[in-house]
Amino acid sequence: MSSSPQSERSEHRLPAIAALLVALALYATLPSTFWPPLRFSVVAVGVVAMIPLIALNPARMHRETRWSKYVSSGIAFLLVAANLVAFAQLVTQLVTSTSDDGPRLLLAALQVWLTGIIAYALVYWELDRGGPVTRRHAGRESMPDADFRFPQDEDADAVKEVATQSSEKTGWVASYFDYFYFSLTNSMAFSPTDTMPLSIRAKALMALESATGFILLGLVIARAVSLLK
Repeated sequence: MSSSPQSERSEHRLPAIAALLVALALYATLPSTFWPPLRFSVVAVGVVAMIPLIALNPARMHRETRWSKYVSSGIAFLLVAANLVAFAQLVTQLVTSTSDDGPRLLLAALQVWLTGIIAYALVYWELDRGGPVTRRHAGRESMPDADFRFPQDEDADAVKEVATQSSEKTGWVASYFDYFYFSLTNSMAFSPTDTMPLSIRAKALMALESATGFILLGLVIARAVSLLK
């Protein structure tokens, strides 16, 4: 049986679910000094909440209800908030711990950084233009205002080989990997790269991600240098 046009247009669920599982695994395996009750509670909530979301859209995301939107957005924001708590604990430990704890804390810093990249990408993915279901199925005239501007949104008047991939000519909209990519670059460059924030909430989230990434990098470098002495 062939897929319907609506199903083919819908975004595949697998990339976002796989990313969330990786983030939960990274968060769950942080050292025991990172408050286990919070870590395991967040992981349990995340895993349980995924079950009805997958049941609603097992393969492609073509259906959405008010509760499913609240649950999927809630998981993303919960992971960001929980990772910020882990970030605060990590900063404290990097500043006050002994040299014997160095390797363990450097690994924990990598886990916190990667978890943050995935978590912020999930938040951006859920917020921008109404979320993954609305972006694929609402007409341009009825789509909510954009939080982010991608290069494809303004390439219609570029040279032919570039313009053919523009959203105006192909109907392109961002998928989870697009948000993951600019979350990664925002965390590494501490500033927007190819994707620009448009709304206040988008700027606030990207600023928070950049600031935590900058602080973490500075402390990790300092800790690494101290281990070499």
